[in-house]
Amino acid sequence: TVSSQVCWVINFLSQHTLTTFPVPCSAGPQSPGRGTNRCSKSRSQGYHFPSTPQQIMAAAGPPAYPTGPPAANSKNHRFFDAAGRRGEIQEYKEELAHSSKEKKKEALKKVIQAMTVGTDVSVLFADVVNCMQTNSLDLKKLVYLYVINYAKAQPDLAILAIHSFRKDANDPHNPLLRALAVRTMGCIRLEQMTEYLLEPLRRSCKDPDAYVRKTATICIAKLFDINPELVEDQGFIDILRDMLGDSNPMVVSNAVASLCEISTSSRKNYLQLNEDVISKLLPALNESTEWGQVFLLDAIALYEPPNSRVAETILERGVVVRLSHANSAVVLSAVKVMMRYMDRIQSPELVRAFCKKMTPPLVTLLSAEPEIQYVVMRNINLIVQKQPQILSQEIRMFVCKYNDPLYVKLEKISVMVQLASERNVDQILSEFREYASEVDIEVVRKAVRALGQCAIKLGRATERCVDVLLELIKTKVSYVVQEAVVVIRDIFRKYPGKYEIIISDLCENLDSLDEPEAKAAMIWIIGEYADRIDNSTELLEHFLETFMDEPPVVQLQLLTATVKLCLKKPQASRDLVSRVLKTATEECNNPDLRDRGYMYWRMLSKNPEMARKVVCSERPTISDDSFSLQPRILDRLAANLCTLASVYHELPENFLSSDRQVPKSNEEDIDVAEENREHLQQVQQEMQARSRGGQTYVEESGSEDSDDDRSESSSSSDGGASRGAANGAGAGAAPPPPLRPMAQVHAETQAGQHGNNGLRVAAAVVRGKGGAVGLQIMVGNFTAQPMNGWAVQFNKNPFGLAPAGPLQLPDVAPNGGTAQALLPMQPNQLLSGAAPTAPLFLEVAIKTNIDVFYLSIGYDLSAVLAEAGPVGKDEFQQTWQAVPPDSKARTMGQFAQQVTAQMVAERLRQYYVYTVVQTQGNDADVLYLSARTSNQLVVYSELSLQRSGPGVMLTCASPAPPLVPLFQSFISECLRVRWQGA
Repeated sequence: TVSSQVCWVINFLSQHTLTTFPVPCSAGPQSPGRGTNRCSKSRSQGYHFPSTPQQIMAAAGPPAYPTGPPAANSKNHRFFDAAGRRGEIQEYKEELAHSSKEKKKEALKKVIQAMTVGTDVSVLFADVVNCMQTNSLDLKKLVYLYVINYAKAQPDLAILAIHSFRKDANDPHNPLLRALAVRTMGCIRLEQMTEYLLEPLRRSCKDPDAYVRKTATICIAKLFDINPELVEDQGFIDILRDMLGDSNPMVVSNAVASLCEISTSSRKNYLQLNEDVISKLLPALNESTEWGQVFLLDAIALYEPPNSRVAETILERGVVVRLSHANSAVVLSAVKVMMRYMDRIQSPELVRAFCKKMTPPLVTLLSAEPEIQYVVMRNINLIVQKQPQILSQEIRMFVCKYNDPLYVKLEKISVMVQLASERNVDQILSEFREYASEVDIEVVRKAVRALGQCAIKLGRATERCVDVLLELIKTKVSYVVQEAVVVIRDIFRKYPGKYEIIISDLCENLDSLDEPEAKAAMIWIIGEYADRIDNSTELLEHFLETFMDEPPVVQLQLLTATVKLCLKKPQASRDLVSRVLKTATEECNNPDLRDRGYMYWRMLSKNPEMARKVVCSERPTISDDSFSLQPRILDRLAANLCTLASVYHELPENFLSSDRQVPKSNEEDIDVAEENREHLQQVQQEMQARSRGGQTYVEESGSEDSDDDRSESSSSSDGGASRGAANGAGAGAAPPPPLRPMAQVHAETQAGQHGNNGLRVAAAVVRGKGGAVGLQIMVGNFTAQPMNGWAVQFNKNPFGLAPAGPLQLPDVAPNGGTAQALLPMQPNQLLSGAAPTAPLFLEVAIKTNIDVFYLSIGYDLSAVLAEAGPVGKDEFQQTWQAVPPDSKARTMGQFAQQVTAQMVAERLRQYYVYTVVQTQGNDADVLYLSARTSNQLVVYSELSLQRSGPGVMLTCASPAPPLVPLFQSFISECLRVRWQGA
């Protein structure tokens, strides 16, 4: 009977485990020859335990395992494929075709789950799309999620779903469904989908429901990313601008976010802020969500108020109140707007009032989580450089706590240095003394370094800082002593002739120096004060024992210090310097060390007095480096508060790709003269310095490792040029940086037409906005009377460059006075009819009240290239094929550094050389380029870039052959290529 069978089974189960007797499962292969099937998993994976008496009896019988797939007439045959394996895809298909909505929903959840973990379920595309024909919003959400993920893999089938999307976008009853359909169509990144999206998107922008309109604004930005021209042609940009006045703040904030995103990706200003637009954004600011407020504040920060009154009104109406918001991003965005607008406010009292209002919210943010603290302090580091009075009374908020993370402690120390003043220096020094005894070595090093920065920054507190450093040196802790030596070296350079009494304490710790920077600093001190240290020779010999094993920075310092010792104590160190010079020039492989050794050797043997002037000359004192950011860079970073730029303390273009750079405001889009302001100031200072008489050789750096500094500067310059390549040329783009810096073209000793002299001129041909050409010129008056009556005249030249206006220079003061101007030029005005020759130069005459002076100003080919875009592909192909191979000039060379084809194309486009076609060959990327001069002469070229190395080959041809060598020279300058045989 059944009851007796059950009792027998229960007795059996008490002696055996249930998992020993599997039931045929709905998934997984049946493995012949094994003792069990692994059926202990959950039902969701296709396994189950026996539950009915019949199943238990079947399990209790003698195990018989199948040796192949189930028979065709088996009731379980639909769960297995031909190989006897469970077919999940087939099961999904059947469940998706089920008539029950719940079954379909469960099946779609399984499909989405498999898709999420990486399983390829794209073969189910047609079955999933068929599930769209339902009124269930939950089902549609699942289907849309699947379609977005696999639309690229199945573009033809995705188009079949268009009818359902358009139908849902027109649903008259459910705004959520309308928004879902438009959002999904926008997320399907297919060119074929865009034309079907236009009408639903246009209707959604005018939908009565705000949620649908909000979704439509974001969809426009997605559509612009796929097809920018289509969005502009269809007027969606204007629609977005109109939506800035929408009654719903959520729609306004999303419209602002979309316009900012479009402006960023296209590098054009589509937001076009003015007082009317700002008056629409401020009411929405009060009602938006916190992230909507961030978008609106970032947009308001891009606006340039026309006057102080407008700036004050905007801040008072909607920005200042955001300082009390609970979200830290909103607070920092409000601070950014205030920092930008305070530059426009003329009243110092009003600026102080706004600074006072910013202090409490910033202090409050310092009590947040460590990650937020760090971001806030990186922003505060910039804020206090811009407005030092902010937080000047809140030094206690930056005291390190015992449980602060390392990165927070280091940043707090940096901010404390920024806030250090005569009033709080004692408190700060006390804190730094405590930090120098921490167990964390990084904190100790940072604290010792901060002590040195305070000593350099605050002259009256220097002695107290030195006393603290001496206390730390006496602890004999290795890393403390080494950091203190480096700091004291900087103090000696800042205050020469003071505090030399502590040198004896430093010399007692030579054995604890094992880091290159500390060794180099100590060697510099010994060499600089060799005549005041009795045993300086023995001290240097101590370091020279390991000369060959030292890094280059230590070797260079040893070489220079030994030469100083020879000049100050010639009798005691003659043999020592000979040995060092011989080692540096004959046994060392470092070219910098070898060259410096040869230079010193020659000066010492030929002209010791000149060697004394060079090596022992007075160096300029170093300045406080805690405020080291240049004003222009600081302004840019302050404009990017609450972004990654403010955390990295790097300009956005330094770490963003060219298509993701933050759009610049009008103030930041400066002209060529502003971009080269630092270089102009250097030239001006050089003119004034030389006007004082006798030139003396002075090392460019205060330390003897100036060669290294110069090499780093050169590398930085190269990197900046590479990054600058990301900015495409165009009417709205910033002008390209000059390939040739301003250089002297006329010396004050050269006589003019009537024999008078005294005019020095430095000049460079530069490009301006919209492809304009200009002559950047700086003049120096080295006569005893004022110089005025300026006029300029050009000689005829191959490209017809001529002044577009008068030379507008003021009266220049005598005895070294300087002035500068930008003279606009026009091409094709003074054509000589002669072919251009290398090098290119302009013959210019400058008339003054003193005399008429003649000068030649060199320039590169980019100065006369037109902003004409690339030639057509067909035109290029026909011209290129028509030129005989022997008429094409070919040259090979190497890049100075590894580059990519994209970098080269962007760099050349910046200088008006355009890529027509880009192809790939064997181990080479090939760019076909065209450039057109202002007088309509075209150069065609092929540039092959070796992928596995720095090799490059340029092949070029032109209907005007004289342009070919000029183009080769220009490519060499622009891309830093050295041609073979050059």
